[in-house]
Amino acid sequence: MQHRIIVLGAGYAGAVAAGRLARRLRRADAAVTLVNAEPDFVERVRMHQLATGQDLKPRPFGEMFAGTGVELRIAKVTGVDVDRKTVAVAGANGAGELAYDTLVYALGSGWDAQGVPGVAEHAYEISGRPGALRLRERLARLGAGQTVVVVGGGLTGLEAAAEIAETRPNLDVALATRGDLGDRLSPKGRGHLRKVFGRLGITVHERATVTGVAADRVETAGGGVIPAAVTVWTTGFAVHPIAKETALEVTGTGQIVVDGTMRSVSHPDVYAVGDAAMATGPGNKPLRMSCASGGPTAWQAADAIAARLTGGKLPNVPIRYFNQCISLGREEGLIQYVTADDRAVRAVLTGRLAALYKELVCKGAAWSVANPTLGLPVRRRPVVRSGAAAGSAVREPA
Repeated sequence: MQHRIIVLGAGYAGAVAAGRLARRLRRADAAVTLVNAEPDFVERVRMHQLATGQDLKPRPFGEMFAGTGVELRIAKVTGVDVDRKTVAVAGANGAGELAYDTLVYALGSGWDAQGVPGVAEHAYEISGRPGALRLRERLARLGAGQTVVVVGGGLTGLEAAAEIAETRPNLDVALATRGDLGDRLSPKGRGHLRKVFGRLGITVHERATVTGVAADRVETAGGGVIPAAVTVWTTGFAVHPIAKETALEVTGTGQIVVDGTMRSVSHPDVYAVGDAAMATGPGNKPLRMSCASGGPTAWQAADAIAARLTGGKLPNVPIRYFNQCISLGREEGLIQYVTADDRAVRAVLTGRLAALYKELVCKGAAWSVANPTLGLPVRRRPVVRSGAAAGSAVREPA
């Protein structure tokens, strides 16, 4: 009997985990099923491009996983029962239930309205394709001189503001941030960011805490008002709610608490990767929700699962950061080099070269989904079974 591995969610982390598992385990021993609501891969790091009218390259999972042994199940996950070890799904053929021996939870995150009045009703978001397409249609209808306000000074907000300003120079683009512009960057990085924003004509509202959003304005603490024909909300991410509804140990935000191998600390048959996992890096600091964290957590989980099933050696590769890559339109970029625990250092790369660097990173992230072993030789090893239960791993490596 095959060991049944189900991967929920096919973003960067889930798709990489599924492909890597299929390349690490023999098909006769393990069945890898990838469950996702959409039939093609969404390059989340490019949603600001999609929102401004750019067309992205289609990446169907059927082509990306052809010949790998990964079975695709196009369906929406509606529930997980970690005690019965089942997943409830709803697809074109109706509702159903999938049983697993090992579960990889990679349902990721969406936008976070943070309880601010009017956000859900009036703001636009770009955390996924539906939101980006909705914003795309709205921006296309804006006339010259109308104001677009991007709320949030993180990487997503910076990229969205720059992309909109470059693509639609006839619009009045503004950015509202709770802190200072680029306050997580080095002094050189902040200086370059201000220079590019100035050249693009982006108005920056610093230390502006947004307290409400209406159809035609953004309201800030202290009674301030920023006119806005369109408000784009990029203040952070909220994880998918399903994990919080299970018996899994989760944080207050709903992230699954995991050990160094991305294994749930409460349910050893469950692994969590990407934004869904509360994982730590250097200095015991939580990894930030990002593509930069998603890939390494997926590699760690897949290799740990394969090791435990085959009696191999558990991975012991520390997850660390190297840089933060920010696109500032198609012609400009900013690469902020960071310490292992994600603190900015003095060194930065800017200009056209930085834009090319960021583009290579985006292409590389998509390439890694279809090539999750990153050029390493494929070594499928047999699953070591116990006589007690078919489909179970036999032993834990020392």
